[in-house]
Amino acid sequence: MQLGKIEKLPIREQWRNEEYDFTPWLAKEENIQLLGDEINLEIEVEGVEIWIGSYKADIVAVDGSNRKIIIENQLEKTDHKHLGQLITYASGIDAQIIIWVCSQVTDEHRQAIDWLNEVTRSDISFFACEIELWRINDSIPAPKFNIVASPNDWTKIVKASGEAQTLSDTKKAHLAFWNSFKTFMEESETPLKMRQPRAQHWYTMAIGRSKFNISLTTNTQSKQIGCEVYIRGETAKDAFSQLFMYKDQIESSLGELEWQELPDGQDCRIKVVRSGDSKNESCWSDLHIWLKEKSENFYQVFSPIIKSLKL
Repeated sequence: MQLGKIEKLPIREQWRNEEYDFTPWLAKEENIQLLGDEINLEIEVEGVEIWIGSYKADIVAVDGSNRKIIIENQLEKTDHKHLGQLITYASGIDAQIIIWVCSQVTDEHRQAIDWLNEVTRSDISFFACEIELWRINDSIPAPKFNIVASPNDWTKIVKASGEAQTLSDTKKAHLAFWNSFKTFMEESETPLKMRQPRAQHWYTMAIGRSKFNISLTTNTQSKQIGCEVYIRGETAKDAFSQLFMYKDQIESSLGELEWQELPDGQDCRIKVVRSGDSKNESCWSDLHIWLKEKSENFYQVFSPIIKSLKL
C-alpha cells in the first residue's frame, strides 16, 4: 500500500495579510463553521473590521442563542497587544464569547486565557485557538483549528446544555427528533452542513450568506413540519422584496410557497409545510425523507439567488 506524506505548511504561505487575506477567508460561512465545529458552537458572522470605539474588531458574530462573539485574528504567536485588543473589543459590545485565533499560543497567554475564564462571569467564555495548514503530498492545503485554551469543562457544559433529563417532555421530543434527523442526513451523505441539534422546535442550516438560513420546523400541537428560508436583520424586508421578484422562477422548481413578509416584525420567511407528527417515532423515517428533500432543494434554488442580492 502506498501512503502519502503529511506536511505542515507555513501560515503565511496561504494568507499573507491578516486583515485582507485571513479575516475575509475566515468570515465566509463554510470556513467560520470549521471553527464553530471545533468549539462546538453555531457561529454566524455579523461583520468584519467593525469599529468599536476607536478600534476595529476583526470579526463580530453571534451564536445560536444570539450571544455576541468577538474573534481576533493573529497570524503570528500571541502577544500582549492582541490580548488587550481582545478584551477591549469584548467590553465594547458586551461580548459573551471571545475567540483568539493565531498561529501559536504561548504558554503565558494560554495561562492568561485560563485565568480570565476563572475570574470572569460564568456566562463569559474565552478561547485561544491555533490555525494550522496541512497538505498530503501535492494536495490542496487544508486548514485545521486546535483549541488550546477554553473554559473549564467546556465540553461538559455544552453536553449538559442538551441533556434531555433537564428538559420538558416537549423539548425532549424535539431534541430526539433532530438528533435522529441529523444522523439520517449524515448517513445519506447530504451536501448540507449539519449542526449540533438543540432542544427547540426548529433546526437551522447555512445557506451561504449571513442573516439567511434554512430553518426546518416542527409543530407538535398542529402536527405539522416545515421547511423555510428565514431572513433576519435590518435588511430583511429589502431582501424579501428582491426575492419576491424571483417568485415565479423559484416556485417553478419548488412548487407553491408561503411568502410571509411578517409586517409587524423585522424578519421574513418563505416556507412550505405538511402534516406530520414529530412526536410519533414511527413517522420519523417519512418525515426525515421529506425534510431532506425540501432542505436540499431549497438550498439548490435559493442559495445562488440569495448570494446575488444587492443589500
